[in-house]
Amino acid sequence: MASTATKSSVTMDNIREQIVGINKMVPLYDGSMRPYIFFDNGASTPILKPVLDKVNEFMEWYSSVHRGSGFKSQVASRAHEESRDIVADFVGACPEKDVIIFGKNATEAINKLAHCLNIKRDKVILVSKMEHHSNDLPWRYYGKVVHIELDDEGKLDMADLKSKLDYYKDRVALFAVSGASNVSGWVNDVHTMAEMCHEYGVRIMVDAAQWIPHRKIDMLPHDDPRHIDFLAFSAHKIYAPLGAGVLIGPKKAFEENIPDVVGGGTVSVVSLDYTYWAEVPEKEEAGSPNTAGIVAMAKALQVMDELGMDKVAEHEARLTNYALKKLQEFPTVTIYGGSDPEVVEHRMGVISFNIRGVPNALTAAILNWEGGIGVRNGCFCAQPYMKHLLQCSDAEAKAMEEKIFTKNKIDLPGAVRASFGIYNTEAEIDVFIDVVRTIVNREWKGEYEEDPATGDFHLKNPPVALDSFFSVE
Repeated sequence: MASTATKSSVTMDNIREQIVGINKMVPLYDGSMRPYIFFDNGASTPILKPVLDKVNEFMEWYSSVHRGSGFKSQVASRAHEESRDIVADFVGACPEKDVIIFGKNATEAINKLAHCLNIKRDKVILVSKMEHHSNDLPWRYYGKVVHIELDDEGKLDMADLKSKLDYYKDRVALFAVSGASNVSGWVNDVHTMAEMCHEYGVRIMVDAAQWIPHRKIDMLPHDDPRHIDFLAFSAHKIYAPLGAGVLIGPKKAFEENIPDVVGGGTVSVVSLDYTYWAEVPEKEEAGSPNTAGIVAMAKALQVMDELGMDKVAEHEARLTNYALKKLQEFPTVTIYGGSDPEVVEHRMGVISFNIRGVPNALTAAILNWEGGIGVRNGCFCAQPYMKHLLQCSDAEAKAMEEKIFTKNKIDLPGAVRASFGIYNTEAEIDVFIDVVRTIVNREWKGEYEEDPATGDFHLKNPPVALDSFFSVE
């Protein structure tokens, strides 16, 4: 019997009401409480209420999938496979030619792809210099990685991509690139890059973890020269933080390899002497899957589709324009990745910045304790990119490495990142700007001390203990 739960309409007008924990109160340095402002969506987003409701509904039917004959197992298995169809539809994958492989996040998905492609050691893998470590490090074990250069604002140099495709020609096995940067917010012209690569017979892998919550994605048909060959993303970036991720690519790319993880569900025949692997996607999904997380991801994609990705992009462009204009009022604030408030069509709501003379970790701590604002600071798992944006010399980079090796992380180079979501508002940005102003003017109230082991700044004598808010016990 189908669910009779009433479907609530989700719109950009009521989206704040659909966010779990939106009105959560957090403590400030003086013990007062303030509603939390979450500007760390680039790291992980909160969960949507319709997603949580769907997970709670599903949990009454939770059971093993694919290998159970009981009725609950049949229901759960259907939900699992239905989720594949929803994912494929959301990104324009081809059900006949592509495979949807579920895992725990984009990092795992990219590592899996690197293993599955069986790239020869003498082949070249082109990787942009703006990549998150997750779309750079895995490739270094399977071929010669050659990085594509960036311009001064941190945008990918398309001429350099063309030059390296020309130079290496048939040695190039793959081009790996982010759909959008988690540091600068730049959105790459992925389809033009795909067309360039396909002229040389090179496939393109797109890390869509930062791209998918902000823009409509269409992989396009396989016979379209702008087609995206491989795509990976995480559910926790798109309002379903329950530990699911996706790898999408042509079925034939996964047919000949030995799975990177083997065990239950990956085989069709096993004897003491030989093994025959199952077909994809089964052979690439070892063990019991996170079906609850997969259902959550599918529901989140349905909600985003209902909202309309064009409206999501418009909302975040407005916030980015507003925030950039406000930050430009401070001469001592440096914005990385382009600071023109009118250039928002090809950038997401991600702003990385520093305040002159103030360590990035201290800025982040003050935003938290004196504004109730959650941001991220550091290098955002993209150290080569941050070094480029910060214009670190080789000597400065070496000094930074030596400090890390000696477990001294005091005042390490980095930046502060504010990243917006579908539910953030101009009023929240106003609070953020007020706290930035106090930092610029050196008027913060709390006393802070730096932990050499982590580089983090902590409030001296915090007014509350963390376990008074939540504990597993």
